[in-house]
Amino acid sequence: MNDSGSPTIARVENLTKSYGDGSGRVLALDSVGLALRDGEFTAIMGPSGSGKSTLMHIMAGLDSATFGSVWLGATDITQLGDAELTILRRRRVGFIFQSFNLVPTLDVLGNILLPFELDGRKPTSEERAWIDRLTLTLGLDPRLSHRPHELSGGQQQRVAIARALATRPDLVFADEPTGNLDSRTGREVLAVLANASAEHGQSIAMVTHDAVAASFADRIVFLADGRVVHDAPRSSPEEISRIMLSMETAS
Repeated sequence: MNDSGSPTIARVENLTKSYGDGSGRVLALDSVGLALRDGEFTAIMGPSGSGKSTLMHIMAGLDSATFGSVWLGATDITQLGDAELTILRRRRVGFIFQSFNLVPTLDVLGNILLPFELDGRKPTSEERAWIDRLTLTLGLDPRLSHRPHELSGGQQQRVAIARALATRPDLVFADEPTGNLDSRTGREVLAVLANASAEHGQSIAMVTHDAVAASFADRIVFLADGRVVHDAPRSSPEEISRIMLSMETAS
């Protein structure tokens, strides 16, 4: 884990997101300020409706802010057009979803190489060596010619992780990455993510409602009613659950 003096990989300032108008207006994010540090594994927690998924989608360039600024490195992404955002997501951001989102007609290697295909290029020799290392580390080498339906849920999620890390993006967003996995497989996947951060300096932001999942992170940011209400260092599942319970009691 990098210390608090580490440079910022992404940040939002005075971020507000609302839906609807007048009496039907819903405030999903309310003047949020947050910085994610380079090389750190950050968990974003909160009850349903707290704004955690909205925050991730806006930071990833998948949704737009109503007000405020969003930065990825030195780039203010709120100033980018759709085409520029598409390129930024393709080249600088990785995504891991609980539904895996693999292409069923592609084999494992084809899914891992998909970001390069979409960018109209082939991996460099250095990138190919990195991909080979990823597939070996994730235990995917014997499965490279298999299609997603031939894999277990844990194997599919490992493919999704390899795909997200293949281009060495600035930041990987993980949205409930263990939501469709049993607890043992989920812990294995979380250990892979934690190792990617600790050993390879990968910046990761993970949205989760699971205290055990959050305990793998270097830092846990808690949201409630569209605001950041607590910011904690690495904590045990019991401590995280206690914070969540105190938030619910306070509301």
